[in-house]
Amino acid sequence: MKKHKHTNLLINETSLYLLQHAHNPVNWYPWSNKTLELAKKENKLILISIGYASCHWCHVMEHEIFENEQVAEIMNKNFICIKVDREERPDIDQIYMDAVQLITGRGGWPLNCVTMPDGKPIWGGTYFPIKTWINSLKQLIELKKNEPEKLEKQANNLFNGIKQSELILLNTDKPNFTKKELHNAINNWKPYIDKINGGKIGSPKFPTPNNYLFLLRYAIQTKNKEILDYVNLTLTKMAFGGINDQIGGGFARYSVDKYWHIPHFEKMLYDNGQLLSLYANAYKATKKELYKETVYNTALFLERELLDKTGAFYSSLDADSLNKNKNLQEGIFYVWTKEELKNLLKKDFNLFADYYNVNEYRKWKNNAYILIRTQENSIFAKNNNLSKEQLELKIKHWKKILLEQRLKRKKPRLDDKILTSWNALTLKGYIDAYKAFNDNRFLEIAIRNANFLEKIQIQPDGSLYRSYKKKTDGVPAYLEDYATVIDAFISLHEITLDEKWLNIARQLTNYTLDYFYDNKSKMFFFTSKLNEKLILKKIEIEDSVIPSSNSVMANNLFKLSYYFNNKQYKAISTIMLNNVKNKIIQHGTKSSNWLLLYSNFISKFYEIAIIGDKAKYKTNKFNLKYIPNIILAGSVAKSNLPLLKERYSKEKTLIYVCLKNTCQIPKEKVEEAFKDINIALEPKNPGLD
Repeated sequence: MKKHKHTNLLINETSLYLLQHAHNPVNWYPWSNKTLELAKKENKLILISIGYASCHWCHVMEHEIFENEQVAEIMNKNFICIKVDREERPDIDQIYMDAVQLITGRGGWPLNCVTMPDGKPIWGGTYFPIKTWINSLKQLIELKKNEPEKLEKQANNLFNGIKQSELILLNTDKPNFTKKELHNAINNWKPYIDKINGGKIGSPKFPTPNNYLFLLRYAIQTKNKEILDYVNLTLTKMAFGGINDQIGGGFARYSVDKYWHIPHFEKMLYDNGQLLSLYANAYKATKKELYKETVYNTALFLERELLDKTGAFYSSLDADSLNKNKNLQEGIFYVWTKEELKNLLKKDFNLFADYYNVNEYRKWKNNAYILIRTQENSIFAKNNNLSKEQLELKIKHWKKILLEQRLKRKKPRLDDKILTSWNALTLKGYIDAYKAFNDNRFLEIAIRNANFLEKIQIQPDGSLYRSYKKKTDGVPAYLEDYATVIDAFISLHEITLDEKWLNIARQLTNYTLDYFYDNKSKMFFFTSKLNEKLILKKIEIEDSVIPSSNSVMANNLFKLSYYFNNKQYKAISTIMLNNVKNKIIQHGTKSSNWLLLYSNFISKFYEIAIIGDKAKYKTNKFNLKYIPNIILAGSVAKSNLPLLKERYSKEKTLIYVCLKNTCQIPKEKVEEAFKDINIALEPKNPGLD
C-alpha cells in the first residue's frame, strides 16, 4: 500500500472528489455543522473549494496549488478549509456560485470562495494561478487583521446582492399566455443562434438538450422551417463533432471551440441521458437515420461504461487519464496519431482518414487527432463508390479495432457515485428511446433503473435520498431529485401502462408540496424544510444544462392535474408559470423547459386514454409518432384512474381523445384517433381552470 506524507479528514468520505484531495497538505475539512462551528469558535475566515471528480481544471488547481506545502501552510494557518463535491451538495454550490458570479461576472469549477466565519461570502473565483492565489489570500488575511469592518461590509453587501438575485415575487396579474408572446421569446432568442455551426454563438459550446427539445417542438407546431433547420444543423454538428466520441459513443460535457470539434473530454451522465431524449424525439419528428444511430451509440456508451449491476448509472468519466509517464493528461484516452491509425487499419487507413477527417486542419496537439465527421453515410458512400451497407460494415470493423486498442490504454477515472436526479434524467432518456424505436432493450434498462429508484432511493416516509455508493449515504434529496423522478415516472406509465408509477409520482409530488413549497412566492425551494439550514434558501428557476427544478415541477403538476383530475395541481402550475413569464419571454435560452410548459397552455392539450387487452400495442403505435401536446394513460384491464374509469370493454380496445375531460367518439384504430389531434399551436387564455 502506498504511503502518503499527508492525510486529512477527507479520507473518511465516500465522494471520489473529496478522496482525491485526502492526501493534500491542506488540512481539508468536509462540510458539516461541526466544521462551521469551529470557524466561528476560532474566528477564522472559511475557504470553500468546490468541484467534482471528472473536472480537468480542478485537477490542475489541486496539483499546482493544493499539493504545494508552502501554499498549504498559509491556508492551514489562516483559514478553515472546506472541500465540497458540488454533485453531492448542489445546495452549497448554488449559493457560492451565485456569489462568485456577482463578484467576477462568470462562474465555473473549480469554484473557490472565501467567507466570513458565519459563511457569508466576501471573495471568490474559479481557477487561479499560484501567484494570484497566494497574493489574494495574503490580502484577505491583512484585511481580516487590520480592517475587519471592511470585510464585514463586503460580506453584507454581497449577501444582500445574492438574496436580491434570488427574489421571486408572486405575480398577482391574471395569467394571460399567448402565442404572440411565445413568438417574442423566439425573436429574443434569435440573436444568440449560430446559423453556421449550430448551437449558441461563440465558444465554448454546451449541448443544452432542453433548448433543442423546445425549439424542435416550436418548429414542428408552428411549421417554422428556419427554426427546424437550425435544430437539425445543431444536432447534426454535435453528432458529427469531436464532442461526440466517434468510436465509443457518448458526448463530452462541452466543446472548447465554436465548431463542436475539440471536446472538454469529461463525460457526464446528465448530458448523455438527456441527449438520448433529444435525439430520440428528433428522430420521431424527422426520421433522420443519424439521430437513430446517435441514440444507439450513446446508449452503448452508457451501458458499457456507466451502468451498475443494480440497474443504476454512475456519474461520470474523467477528462484526464494517465499517460506513459504516469501523469494525468487531458483527452489522451480518446485521441490518435496517424502512425497508430496506419498500423491498426492498414489498407483502410486512407478511407478511414477521409471519413473521420484525419488531416492537418483537424490536428489537435502532440500530433494527435480528434475524430470528426462531416458527411452523412449515404453521401460519403456514394462519393467513394461504396454502397451504404458496405460503408457501415467498414465503420463497424474500424470501431471494433480501435475500441480494442483503447482498452489497452489507461482508462479515465470513473466517479462511481449514483445520483438520483441524474439517473432519473437517464431513465427518461431510455423511455424516450423506447418510444421512438420500440426496442425492448431500452424498456428493460428503464424498468431496472426505475426499480432501483423506487426500492433503494425512496424511503418509508416518502422522502428520497440524493446519492448512493454501495449504500445510501443519508444525504436528503433536493427538489431537483424529486422533480426529475416524478417526471420520469409519469413517462414510464406511458410505456408500461403500470399505474404504480403514476401513483408514486403523485406521492412524491405531495411530499414536495409538504416540505419544499413556499406559500409566499408559490414556488418551490431547492431544499426541504428538513434539510440542513444554510445561509439562505434558493428558489431555482433558470434552466441550464439541466432544467431548473421549479420548471420541471411546474410541468409535472400540469400533467398530473390531468391524470388525477386535480385542479389544485393545475392552479399551482399556472401561478408558477405566471411568476416567471416576463423572464422566460426575454431569456429563452435560459428558460426552455418553462417554454415547453408555456406551449402546453397556448395549444390544445390532449388527454389520450387507451383501454382494453390490446392497449400496449396501440400505445406503442401512439408513442412512435411525434405528438408533443399530449399525455397518455392506458390499461389492459379495468381502472379507477380518472381518464380510464368506466371505459373498459372486454370486446374492444378503445382510444379516447379528450380535451379538458371532453372526449371525441372513441376509436378502435390508432390512425383514426390521430385524425382527432391537432398538433398546431393555437392562441388561447387558460386562466386558472
